[in-house]
Amino acid sequence: MNRKEVLDSVRGNVENKNLVKHMLATEAIMRALARRLGGDEEEWGFTGLLHDIDGELTEGDMSSHSKLGADLVRELGASEAMAHAILCHNPVHGVPCETSLDKALFCADPLTGLITAAALVRPDKKLAGLEARSVIKRFKEKGFAAGADREQISSCRELGLELGEFIELGLKAMKGIAGDLGL
Repeated sequence: MNRKEVLDSVRGNVENKNLVKHMLATEAIMRALARRLGGDEEEWGFTGLLHDIDGELTEGDMSSHSKLGADLVRELGASEAMAHAILCHNPVHGVPCETSLDKALFCADPLTGLITAAALVRPDKKLAGLEARSVIKRFKEKGFAAGADREQISSCRELGLELGEFIELGLKAMKGIAGDLGL
């Protein structure tokens, strides 16, 4: 597997540009987490990029989302570790996060939505001027970006990261690909 093949697979299965941007943002955060935690940057990045590959195919059916995704990534040649992380990132299945890769994807996935929403309420709608403290403030507002599961994001502590440093790491990673995200 190389990034071009992975990206081609994503684009072949996902038409929604915002979903693709979410997957790119998750990849960026996963790569940053791999660097921070000593994981395999390519494996962690590809896991983030592929994690919602079945998002449109399952048509929002959370009971099949990520089960199909895990099968699809196996067919693409992904490792069993990647497939497991993709499977357990959807809490509906009750599959426990066991490895650092599993835990990283689980907490990174909703963080992208929180950071994106925090950027979109800014006058310029850009990540460039957004600061981690603003995202943390928004994190505390339960009604803000309500779909960004705060418990899931807070599970970063299982990786040995405090919430503030995790948000800062995620924001920096997303700023690094702001052009790709349109932010």
